[in-house]
This record gives sequence, C-alpha cells and structure tokens, in this order.
Amino acid sequence: MSTQKWTVLGWALLQLLVVVSFFQAEELVCRQRGDPENPQLSKEGDIILGGIFNFHSWKDRQDTYMHKPLPLECTSLSFRGFQYAQTMIFAIEEINNSTDLLPGISLGYKMYDNCDSITRSVKVALLLTNGNEVVSAPTEAPCNRPAEVQAIIGGTSSSPCMAIGTVIGHFYISQISPSATCTCLSDKTKYPSFLRTIPSDYYQSRALAQLVKHFGWTWVGGIRSNDDYGNNGMATFTEAAQQLGICLEYSVSFFRADPPDKIKKIIDIIKASTSKVIVAFLLHVDMDVVLNALSHHNVTGYQWVGSESWIIDFQIGEKDTHHILDGAIGLFIPKAQVSGLKEFILDVKQLSLSSNELFTEFWETLFNCKFKRSNSSAENQRECTGHEDLTGVKNSYTDMSLMPLFNNIYKGVYAVAHALHNLLGCNKTCDYKVQLDPLMILQHIRKIQFKTKERDEVYFDENGDPPAKYEIINWQPTENGIVDFVTVGLYDASLPADKQLSLQNKSLFWSQNSQQVPVSVCSEKCPPGTRKVLQKGKPVCCYDCIRCAEGEISNMTDSITCEQCHHESWSNERRDACVKKEAEFLSYEEIMGVLLTAAALFGTCMTAVVAAIFFTYRTTPIVRANNSELSFLLLFSLTLCFLCSLTFIGRPSEWSCMLRHTAFGITFVLCISCVLGKTIVVLMAFRATLPGSNVMKWFGPAQQRLSVVAFTLIQVVICILWLTISPPFPFKNFTQFKDKIILECALGSAVGFWAVLGYIGLLAILCFILAFLARKLPDNFNEAKLITFSMLIFCAVWMTFIPAYVSSPGKFSVAVEIFAILASSYGLLICIFLPKCYIILLKPEKNTKKNMMGK
Repeated sequence: MSTQKWTVLGWALLQLLVVVSFFQAEELVCRQRGDPENPQLSKEGDIILGGIFNFHSWKDRQDTYMHKPLPLECTSLSFRGFQYAQTMIFAIEEINNSTDLLPGISLGYKMYDNCDSITRSVKVALLLTNGNEVVSAPTEAPCNRPAEVQAIIGGTSSSPCMAIGTVIGHFYISQISPSATCTCLSDKTKYPSFLRTIPSDYYQSRALAQLVKHFGWTWVGGIRSNDDYGNNGMATFTEAAQQLGICLEYSVSFFRADPPDKIKKIIDIIKASTSKVIVAFLLHVDMDVVLNALSHHNVTGYQWVGSESWIIDFQIGEKDTHHILDGAIGLFIPKAQVSGLKEFILDVKQLSLSSNELFTEFWETLFNCKFKRSNSSAENQRECTGHEDLTGVKNSYTDMSLMPLFNNIYKGVYAVAHALHNLLGCNKTCDYKVQLDPLMILQHIRKIQFKTKERDEVYFDENGDPPAKYEIINWQPTENGIVDFVTVGLYDASLPADKQLSLQNKSLFWSQNSQQVPVSVCSEKCPPGTRKVLQKGKPVCCYDCIRCAEGEISNMTDSITCEQCHHESWSNERRDACVKKEAEFLSYEEIMGVLLTAAALFGTCMTAVVAAIFFTYRTTPIVRANNSELSFLLLFSLTLCFLCSLTFIGRPSEWSCMLRHTAFGITFVLCISCVLGKTIVVLMAFRATLPGSNVMKWFGPAQQRLSVVAFTLIQVVICILWLTISPPFPFKNFTQFKDKIILECALGSAVGFWAVLGYIGLLAILCFILAFLARKLPDNFNEAKLITFSMLIFCAVWMTFIPAYVSSPGKFSVAVEIFAILASSYGLLICIFLPKCYIILLKPEKNTKKNMMGK
C-alpha cells in the first residue's frame, strides 16, 4: 500500500517537472505578435537607420473586435511621403560617398509606411526596434539584444510621433521628426528620445497670435484637427491670444474620418458667425476635407490664417478652384535649398528599373498609367512603358515648395551621422570596436552642433527643439489662376518680443482679392472720451462704449476706465482732456460787478452831496437840531459803508478778505452808533422839557461822542480777536460747482463772523426799540419817526440777507452781501437825511426854530 502510494506520487512529480520544463522552454523563445512585414524600402549597411513615413493614407474602418481585426488598409499613394523617403536616401548616399564623415562606414536604411496611422506607427516602430523574425532562437538572454536600427528618422505628424516616442523612448532609441510640431513632444519626461528639426508649436501658436493681433483682428474663429497637433496647437494659440486681447468666437475640431453631418455642423457654425477671420490649425489632409466642404456649400469671404502644415501645400492650392483661400496668411519654416536634392528627387528613371512594388505603384500614380503586370490595370488607362519622363508633368511630386521640410530630413540624417562620427572617434578611420548603445547615440545627438553644406547651423536645445524661425506666407493668385506663396515677413523667436514679428513692405492680398485689411472685431474700438463696458455673458472683446462721466476723461482708444480730472481741472465736452476750471468771482468787468460798483459810488456821491448841503446850511435850525456833529459823523460813516462794499468786488486776496468783513463790521457799527446816539438825544431832549429834569447834562455832546466811540470800540475789539485767532482767508471752493472754482473768502472763524453781525444786529434792534418808543413824542419835526422807519428797513434787509446769503451760489452770495450793505446804507441815508434836505432846499420857510419847536 505504501509502495503503491509512493509510485503514484513519483509519477505525478515527473509529470509536473515535464510541464515546468515545457513552460521554461516556451519562455526561452521571443515570439512576434502579428504577421511579419518587410520594410517598403531598405538597403544594407554597417549601421542601419530607420525611417517611418506615410507613403499612403489609411482607409477608415469600424472594427467590432469580435474577431481578429483585418490588417489596416492603406490606400492613395502620397507623393509627399515618397519625397521624404527620397530625401533620406539622398542624405545617406551623400554621407556614404563622403570621406570626411564616417569614413569606411556605410549607412543602410529600413523604411516603413505608417499610412499616417497611430496603431501602424507603433507596429513599424517595434519592427525597427526588434527586427522582423517571427521566432528568435533561444539563448541565455533571448530578448535582450541590440536594436535593429540606431536611430529613426520620421514620424511626420504629431500623434503618431507621440505613440512612437512612448514605445521606443524607454529604449532611448533616437527619433528625429522633420515635421511633428506639437508642443507636448518637448516634454522629455514622456518622450526622452524624441528630437525634431522643425520648431515647436509653442512658438508657432504665439507667432500666429501676434500676427492676428498685428492686423487688429480681435474676434476670430478657430478650426483645428482633432488630434494632438490641432488640439495642442489651438490650446496654445488660445492662451497666447487671450494674453493679447484676442477672443475666439468659436473653436471647433474635426478629423478627416468624421461623418459628413459633423462637417456640415462646422460649416453652419462658420456661416452663423460674425467673425471674418478663421485660424485653421489643421493638417494638410484635414484642410483638404474642409476645403471640399466649403466649396460644396459656397462659403467664401473669410480671411484664413493657417499653420505650417497646409499654408504652402501645392495640392490644396490647386484644389481651391472657388478661390476660398485666396489671401490666406500663415507661417512656414524658412526657405531652404539642398544642392542636388531636387535633381535626385526628379530623377525617376532609375526607379523604373526596380522591382519594388512601391516604386511600381509610384510610377503608375505619377504618370497615370498601368503596367501590364499590374492586377488592377484598367481599360481606360494607358499602359506604362517604363520610359516616361517628367517633361510636362506638373503635380505635387514635381512641386518643390516643401523643400524646407526635405531639408529637415536632410539635417536629421546628418545629425545622426555626426553623432556616430563623434561616438566612433572617427578621423581618417573609425573605431569599429566601439559597442554602439542607443543612449550614448542619443546623448551625442543632443550635443552636436554643425553646419550643413548650405551653411545651415544645426543644434538642439534642452527640449530637443531647433531655434524657432518662420516666414510669413501670403496666398496671392496669379493671372493664370495658380496660387503663388509669397513671403511677406519673418518671425524670429530669439529676438526681443517687440521685434520678433516683422512684415516687409509688400502689398498683401486679402480675401476676395481685396487690398484693404479685413476687419474682424466683435465691437468697434471705443474712441477717446469713452470707456469699455463688457456685454453680459459675452467674451471680453464684446463691449459697449460708455461716455465718461463729467469730470472724467479717457485720452486713449479702448480705455477700460475713465480717469478723474485733478480737482482744479474739468473734462472738456469730448471728455478726452482735462481743462483748467474757470475761476469764478465777482469782478469789476462783469455787468453785475459794474452795477454794484456804480450803486456804491452813486451812494458815496449822494452822501457827499448831503454832507455838502448840511455843511452849507449848518447854521440853520434843522441842521443844528439833534446834534449836527452826530449828523456829520453819520454821513461820514455812511460814506465808509458805501465804499467798503467795493472791497467785496474783485479776486479775493489775503488783505481783501480780512479788510472786507472787518471794514464792513466797524463802519456799520459806527453808523448804527451814530443813529443810536441821535435816538437817545431825541429821548433825552423831550425828557429834559419835563419840570425838574436835568438829564441832558448826563448826555451832552461829550457823552454822545463817547458813546459812539465806546460802541464802535467794542466792534473793533471783536474784529481784532477774530483776525488774531482765525482770520478770513482766500479759499477755492471746488464743491459748489463741478466745472467751476469759486474764489471766495472763507470766514476763518464762523464765531467771529456771526459775532460781528450779531453785534450790529443788537445795536440795530436797540436803536429800533428806542426810536419806536420816541415816535409819538410831540414835535413838528420828530426825527425819531425817521430813525424808526430807517431801522425798520435796516432790520428787514439784514433779516432777509441771512437766508439769501446761505442759499446763493458762488459769486451771487457776495452780490447778496453787497446788496444788503448798499440797501441798508441807502435806507439810512434816504430815511434820515432826505426829508431834511427836502426842507432845506425846497421848503426853506419851514427851516425855522419856531417851526421846529411847534407843537
């Protein structure tokens, strides 16, 4: 039982060992997935370089993945890819024939067609890396061996290059692209082995934004390829455009394999837009699809701004029969020439001797014929003889406008050759013992710096990018209908920002053959005197122009704010400049000032005339009655009252501000004191007629003079205190009127001002009360009645003065004060002295003592 058990267990262990051995044997073999495939073009050499170009375009197919997908179907031969391959062959042959570069070393090549497909690009990149054997022989390290190629030239668009770089980057196999421009490929953490001989879209997008800004287009549309090239390029353009104040009305994407209804939606968006400029970040194959759709829907009249992928594409220019793209402007890498390359590409006779299927297809497409051995020969096509030549043939293959891109391939091959030359320590011979390592080759390529035979300098920056320079291309139609790609300017990213873009003095053609620069703005520029106010829910380029408020200006176009004028200035009518405010004060030149001055002088003269009359008839009873001395003093004070009003007219100054209020206060107190004295004299005179009364001896002429001096002295003391503590001063009033400066006298101390007025008012009220009490005293000529009436006028004038003064604006408040001074002065003069002058001059018979004392 035990023996049988061990026998069964031993047999099981033996079976397990066999299974394990089988699996170990399986692990020792590296198997290639998929069907084997040979390169489309190849040549043996000591060192092999890989090439990945799109000899064809791929046909879209929807896979269900329920079964193994069929191989990618590549159709429609591309002359551009074939030109790229011929350029690489030309560069390799030139190096092999050189005794200075890699002497004794022959370079070979293996070139695959990626059909511009991402999946196929990955496949052919692995083929170039691993080789083409289905099963590798078991060895100690079966899957670790040198790469089939030392570097790869190609990958002509961004998305395939990103896929290739992701796969081969971990092996540090150098990849040099002549035309993949996506900014993302500069990221060395993701694509450590990627280099290129064309500038990054980081610079192209910014250059396009500057170009759009240069022509004043702030409202544009955007259309892009829905791949890494278009999406990243348009994203960088949008960012740069926003920094320059440019807005995108729309930004749409599409891929050449998209259904027709999506392209129709894009056409509808373009038609419905208000922008007249379209920035197209498209691959040339996508632009071809867009152009067909635009032609079908007759969409014209737009100004196109193009990226380098299509702006000088000969085929697109030929297909633009509706002249939709006439006047297009865009960027392309600078023109270049490689001596001998054009002749090499156009020398197709050698290709007719080759049995390569690609050359056969190329020949048939180039000359539009079919060889007999071709299975797809059509009856309506002529037979190829193999002796056709390019005389009279004009198509995209014979067009050399893409020579700058060919030059990029040429420079890429030479960059690898120079790196190998340095790595192998070549002088007259090379060290064959050096084990080539992809990482070492990559490091040497990054460091190389050389000049081509055309004196073009080649080097790479830390991101694997060359220096960024572009030519500005303008589509200009010729008389025979062919588009001419004219260079009208340059862009050099190495220069300062304000000098990077330069346009030559050449006449530019615009859409619809216009000589005028198209206008594409959401809102017209706001002129000086206005400011921009954004429209709700719209981009910053859409705004309304609002006129600056009073006192604010904007002196530049498209101002976003209005600046406040200095407090001594005011905005003009156009609101584009600040002008000095008009200084307003009551002057002698204006009508109001002239009238008030005339009134003051007339009052002065009138007072002088009365004084002269009184002086002439000073001995008459009516003059001598009631203290003639006070009458002359009153006339003198009235003269001063009339004259002091003149100090209120004219530009305020320090002395005039102090003089006008103090002179007014003192002269009026002097005047009221005289009237008060006269009133007291009247009262005392009638008191003295009573039996036993001797009051007159207490208020004789000396006491009357003393009372006038005392009352006046109090006002003088108030004025001195006012001038000492806080005197009036000239003041510029900016608040009362927006557009004027009111020059006025600030009170300094309001208490002082109102104390002066209050004291005058107190004396006036006291005088009025006393005169009112004496109004009915018996006498033929009772002066108290006249004084009562004059004080009534005086008080009425100054009672109305206060509200009128406070509410009057600017110089009118000064006029009100002058009017009050003159009105009260005229009231005193007329009410007190005019009746006496009437009697003196017209009724002399009443000017007797008997009549004066009559009851």
